[in-house]
Amino acid sequence: MSYLTEILTPIWERVLGHSPIGIQENFFDLVGYSSLALKLYTEISHACCRTLPPVMIYQAPTIAALAETLEQPSLPRFPSLVLLKAGRDPLAVFITHGMGGNVMDFFQLVKHIRSPHAIYGLQAKGLDGVEEPFDRIEDMAQSFLQAVKGVQPHGPYLLMGYSLGGLVALEMAQRLLAGGEKVALLAMLESYPHRSYLAVEQRIRLFVRLIRHRATALSHLPLRGVFSYLTHPAERLTHISRNGSQGRRNQVPLDVWFTPEILRMRDRAYQALERYQPRYYPGKICFVRAEICTEFPDNPANVWAHLAADFRVETVPGDHREIVNTLFESLGAVLSRYLQEVSAAG
Repeated sequence: MSYLTEILTPIWERVLGHSPIGIQENFFDLVGYSSLALKLYTEISHACCRTLPPVMIYQAPTIAALAETLEQPSLPRFPSLVLLKAGRDPLAVFITHGMGGNVMDFFQLVKHIRSPHAIYGLQAKGLDGVEEPFDRIEDMAQSFLQAVKGVQPHGPYLLMGYSLGGLVALEMAQRLLAGGEKVALLAMLESYPHRSYLAVEQRIRLFVRLIRHRATALSHLPLRGVFSYLTHPAERLTHISRNGSQGRRNQVPLDVWFTPEILRMRDRAYQALERYQPRYYPGKICFVRAEICTEFPDNPANVWAHLAADFRVETVPGDHREIVNTLFESLGAVLSRYLQEVSAAG
């Protein structure tokens, strides 16, 4: 056993609540919650005095692999495309994460998507603190398309996007259609343009609700969180649970949320949101909304129906964060059905 594995093993055992853990045992076979990966990598970062993005768990899912990674003088660049779930179908599903998030947003969700398709998460640049984050939706979409075409050169394509990622998926779909490709599925999950692009009456209703919600959110935050909430517009979009906090099992450590890399990514992503005005999409949008409205309009049809040739919307339990973090079974069932319908349509 190497020096690093001796350091890592007790951290893994303590955080995961399981002992003993062999150095070749896979994280994904041991646990089922992304919050543990966040906590695990936070503790390892402190112990090793190196900043480790938690999404590296997909590259180094064992103690041995992580020790080998840490032995390198510099960390490897994190890829834009991450395989979240293997599949046997020649067509893959590509899903984009929300503002300042990462592919771990879908850690639990993908387990509940019943489909023969492989599922890939698209990871935005900047999480490692080395690459510069994009501040335009168009640049995000183009970068992701290059990665997608490396796996699947031609359509039909199956695209999903959560929150800000829905706008990125929409822009990807626009570009694919313009290039003569077919988009068999565009699923936007709780995804809305910046409120400046909403109709006046929608903005007024939303403003009244936001005042109430933000007062509640601030009352639940520690002082450090209050400061970040007030000074970073993007920060407000991460505190949108109706009770101001997530369940303990899925609570994200503050040291993870407030790293300079994460804040920079979120601020750049918010700039991209402000700049992006969706244009008419000559295809079908399958939209999934959260039953509990917080920071976003309560009727997505008023926002999107006139911007798509075909717009379909349905509701799943929970709020904006809960539909992917805690109540993911319902969303997984809806997305599974969408994929089944695509397969049945041929």
